Amino acid sequence: MNTLIVLPILIPLATLLLALLVKRHHAWVTAISLTGALLLLLTGVYLVLIAAEGTVLSAQMGGWAAPYGISLVIDRLSAVMVAITGVIGFATLIYCFRQPMPADFLRDTHLFVHGLLAGICGAFITADVFNLYVWFEVLLIGSFALIALGGGERRLSGAMTYLVLNMLATLLFLLAAGLVYGATGTLNMGELALLFRADEASDGAWLGVILMLVSFSIKAALFPLFGWLPASYHVAWTPVSALFAGLLTKVGVYALIRLVTLLWPEPGIVHSVLLWVACATMIIGVLGAAAQTEVRRILSFHIVSQVGYMILGLALATPLALAGAVFYLIHHIVVKANLFFVGGIAARITGSERLAGMGGLYARTPMLAILFAIPALSLAGIPPLSGFWAKFVLVKASLDAGVWVAAFFALFTGIFTLLSMSKIWNESFLKAHPQPELLGAAGSGPRGAWITVTALALITVAIGLGAGPVMNYAMAASLQLIEAPAYLQLLNGRGE
Repeated sequence: MNTLIVLPILIPLATLLLALLVKRHHAWVTAISLTGALLLLLTGVYLVLIAAEGTVLSAQMGGWAAPYGISLVIDRLSAVMVAITGVIGFATLIYCFRQPMPADFLRDTHLFVHGLLAGICGAFITADVFNLYVWFEVLLIGSFALIALGGGERRLSGAMTYLVLNMLATLLFLLAAGLVYGATGTLNMGELALLFRADEASDGAWLGVILMLVSFSIKAALFPLFGWLPASYHVAWTPVSALFAGLLTKVGVYALIRLVTLLWPEPGIVHSVLLWVACATMIIGVLGAAAQTEVRRILSFHIVSQVGYMILGLALATPLALAGAVFYLIHHIVVKANLFFVGGIAARITGSERLAGMGGLYARTPMLAILFAIPALSLAGIPPLSGFWAKFVLVKASLDAGVWVAAFFALFTGIFTLLSMSKIWNESFLKAHPQPELLGAAGSGPRGAWITVTALALITVAIGLGAGPVMNYAMAASLQLIEAPAYLQLLNGRGE
């Protein structure tokens, strides 16, 4: 089991190393990269199958017992996050296949993507605060390299905005970890959970943990700390933007869910603050999207608004609400990445990402219209797609908890999300192109791009039609989050 638990980290790191050894042979780099991404995906699926049976994997690296050694844990939530990371990572690299870009550019993309995947998977399975910081650093390095890849004033400006704000969050996290360690003598998440659940944490520990929550909030792009995201995501190369849109903010959301449920399984002041932050994030994000005129800028603001739904589930702190947050994570990662992928194909055909320069797509490529409609309607919460069930569960949890205002904001945001998607549909697909002779001049893109968006659209439909089993898994994951058996068992020496 020790080997299995480290595979989500070892696979992308080994892939990166092997690809570096043959970096002068671009075909070999591509083959190794795709193989590594597929292995990560298959490993994630296998971990989900194990977790679905109730098995929790835990391990101590280097032979040091908790809380002194490096602790790793894979439960239902971390297993599904690794699996969905594998899906989006593999989809991104398939989308890149045979793109009309310089060979060196494509090679570097493959290398940095695997570095990023290692950081993301490490963050999902660590059970130690300091090692979470380490994986955040790995993630930051890989993501900055990817967003800056290709250079150019616009891209470098967005990359610097991204780097400065995320570096601030990372440094704040390091300061918080130092405060927590100084106050408690430990950074093991299980031991911290025991202290806070027993109400034995000192003021210094509280201060450190609050600073961690602020750091994670920046990473998750919560209100009012979200400005870096719409200023940077739209400048990267399309598959890089899609990868970021699907996964990066979800690492911050995951860290918030993990820390809050570990330390405060029952509703309290932290949950009350998060409730209003979630509502503000939903509203500000969706209104920001309404003011944009560029496809990726619109979609970037919708990342912000949709993160608000996930934090709403965390803030309500009931099993149903947490299950809704888990369901929303699964649904949104697939949908949001796919919308960016589709947007890339649309921009290639029309020659523009600005709505004013687009048009004619429905007549030119009806299939693309369908492939856009599926994730767009799912994002807005139209049945029977995945987004409907995710929103339905969170609204029901809000009403069950008597938090009517949260239900109102969730429904209001859904309506405005539909309006934004309708704006893209009308401007890009229905209206005539301003220069019809240029429509489709660059072709419709490589086959890999179409395979990617088709596969992700089918996954979205499958999640919606198979909402029962997904919801059962999410509910079981929410109960694990509250009870935290693996994190507490590590301290008793029962980590395998």
